[in-house]
Amino acid sequence: MDCIFCKIIEGTLPSKKVYETEQVVAFHDIQPKAPVHIVIIPKKHIPTMNDLQKEDYALLGDIHEAAQHIAKDLGVEQSGYRLVNNCNKDSGQIVFHIHYHLLGGEPLGDIVGSR
Repeated sequence: MDCIFCKIIEGTLPSKKVYETEQVVAFHDIQPKAPVHIVIIPKKHIPTMNDLQKEDYALLGDIHEAAQHIAKDLGVEQSGYRLVNNCNKDSGQIVFHIHYHLLGGEPLGDIVGSR
């Protein structure tokens, strides 16, 4: 499989990890869009949110639990942070392995620009 996130999970690509469990890994984004920009992924390869199966739903809870820990550890728990999942091309998904972006460290403004 030629998935950059799977390669990070298996250790063949380097990353600056901030959190890891049996099910989830999180690391600094290599092109940060905010002072705090962490990518949180399940270790199971699932291409998009649309590909989740009922047996995968617990992974979403694991990802949200990771986000809480990371936000606290990186000091944005109280000031605020955004947790974003992009699904498919029009949303901006580039890597087709389900993932969330945790962004914070400054006021982030509107989620999308005005038309």
